[in-house]
Amino acid sequence: MSDTREILRHWRERLPEDRLAHLVRDAGRALTRALAARLATEGIAFGHWAFLRVLWGQDGLTQRELAERAGMTEPTTATALAAMEREGWVHRGQQGGNRRKIYVTLTPAGRDLRARLVPLAEQINEVAVRGAEPHEIETARRLLLRMLANLADDDM
Repeated sequence: MSDTREILRHWRERLPEDRLAHLVRDAGRALTRALAARLATEGIAFGHWAFLRVLWGQDGLTQRELAERAGMTEPTTATALAAMEREGWVHRGQQGGNRRKIYVTLTPAGRDLRARLVPLAEQINEVAVRGAEPHEIETARRLLLRMLANLADDDM
């Protein structure tokens, strides 16, 4: 947590008017560190979190679809899935005679992780917005969504 305190000091004392992009990045990094620490207490690598979240939402994707939805490269996805398969959380295989596509499905153990891990993420969100008014949270959410939409529409 000392890293997060140092980042906060940077924003409050050293460069309070630095660009919004840097603030968003630093806030995201602090959220990531906090979640990674909590996941580690459950024996879960942070790198597996994105894949589990996607699969909890839609199981049975191809390995390529999973990589795209998780925002990861295919080699990174293959490495993570191999480890997750060894842990017994996912199964990879072919369907319907198509030898080129590898489908990823959660095992019962992978599905059961949701009940243990989602509350950790919810806890991080609660900690992050502690003391904020509901309208402030909604305003921040709208702004971040606007930023994402603007950047998605940017032709550069």
